Amino acid sequence: MSYEAIRKWCLKFGDLYARCLRKKHQGYSEVVDVLLQTRRNTAAAKRFFQRVLKSSGISPRKIVTDKLRSYGAAQREMGGTWIHDTSQYSNNRAEQSHQPNRNRERGMKKFRSIKQAQPFLNVHATVNNLFNLGRHLTTAKNYQNFGQIRLLSGNW
Repeated sequence: MSYEAIRKWCLKFGDLYARCLRKKHQGYSEVVDVLLQTRRNTAAAKRFFQRVLKSSGISPRKIVTDKLRSYGAAQREMGGTWIHDTSQYSNNRAEQSHQPNRNRERGMKKFRSIKQAQPFLNVHATVNNLFNLGRHLTTAKNYQNFGQIRLLSGNW
């Protein structure tokens, strides 16, 4: 199977598949959404927050971001009641959640445009959430069993 066939399949069926997975799998501390933008200003932050709030359907209690000031400005303009956490170590989980996307992008020799990358990253983030079992969501014994299964199958 060629890379081009996979790319065409992703463009044709990926969005539908990702929407079905998002409805069934609603976990915490995962990649909620990926939105690529050319600028990191207040308008871009508002677009991202509006997209996330619309897709989730609920208002969050807490949002963790980096210390970019446009996130706080966007929250004030939108009248958000959530807690905006920018403390030093709380952002680590958010930054690490994008690591599989970055690795995949590097393996594909970068994307040529945002228009090309956005549909792929939407699907990739959702599918990766499905296979990324959070340690805090299961017992120690089950987590060990899943790790052994992945090790034996070679999917690590």
